Amino acid sequence: MKIFFWLLIAANVIFFAVMQSGVLDDGKVSPALQPLNAEKITLMVGVPAQSSVANAQPVSAPVAAPALAFASAPVSAPVAGLAASCYEWGEFSGPELDQATKALGKFSLGEKLSLREIDRVIGFWVYIAPLKDKAAVTQKVVQLKARGVTDYFVVQESGEWFNAISLGLFKSRESAQNFLQGLHNKGVNSAKIGERAGKSRATIFVIKGVDAQMSAKLIALQKNFAASELKSVSCH
Repeated sequence: MKIFFWLLIAANVIFFAVMQSGVLDDGKVSPALQPLNAEKITLMVGVPAQSSVANAQPVSAPVAAPALAFASAPVSAPVAGLAASCYEWGEFSGPELDQATKALGKFSLGEKLSLREIDRVIGFWVYIAPLKDKAAVTQKVVQLKARGVTDYFVVQESGEWFNAISLGLFKSRESAQNFLQGLHNKGVNSAKIGERAGKSRATIFVIKGVDAQMSAKLIALQKNFAASELKSVSCH
């Protein structure tokens, strides 16, 4: 029995050596080494380990490699540091408005540029809000004189300021604030500061959604208009 076993092993070794040589006794190429025909190969999917190959069903749909699926959908990386900026530039009127308009026209801003008109502030005034009637005005004037305030003017023109009492006109808010503090020191606590808007209107340029390069151009342009102010504003 042992001799038969060793003879069987020897026969297998000889057969394996012949297969590796690739040539059979009749000069033909071994079927094990013949070229493979890719079109005749059927991919077997989902065959359980315990099932025989003979019982496996061929899959007709081709299976795409996962790497190809990603290659077909490139993703663009976000560019950091390119947040848009928004500005207001003003105030302009007369010849200066024409010059600023022409200068901005060279930048081709399109829909990023718009205009906003405002009443030009020509100064500030310290005043007492309109009183309900002439008797109330007279009583307030007596109080002012009693506190040492002799420079005042009662508004007699019809409108929202009728019966208001003007106590002083000023070119800057700071000057008006200093005068108001002096009145408070005298006990005149009903006085307040207000803006005096002129009849002329001024234009402010509104510039939205520009990049860093355009922002630098606007900053440089503003230097040619010393009386103007270019300020950064929210884009919302």
